[in-house]
Amino acid sequence: MPCIGCGNVYTKKEDANFIVEKFLCIVNIIIPFFNKYTILGIKASDLKDFKKVAELIGSGAHLKPEGLEQINKIKSDMNTLRKYSD
Repeated sequence: MPCIGCGNVYTKKEDANFIVEKFLCIVNIIIPFFNKYTILGIKASDLKDFKKVAELIGSGAHLKPEGLEQINKIKSDMNTLRKYSD
């Protein structure tokens, strides 16, 4: 377990992925970490979207078709799919 107290690191050849599966860890550890240590550039937009999705899940919106559709829309604009106009 990494030093932040949640998640696991998975390695495959030269690639490593840090995966957090527990929602409470995301809300209570990961998001506050990135609120404290600001991300700059295009990844700041991805973090903003990540927080929106966490809020939707926290409110239970993901359990309704409209909420799930909203989450999928946010996801479709994140990372390499993001338009650089943000």
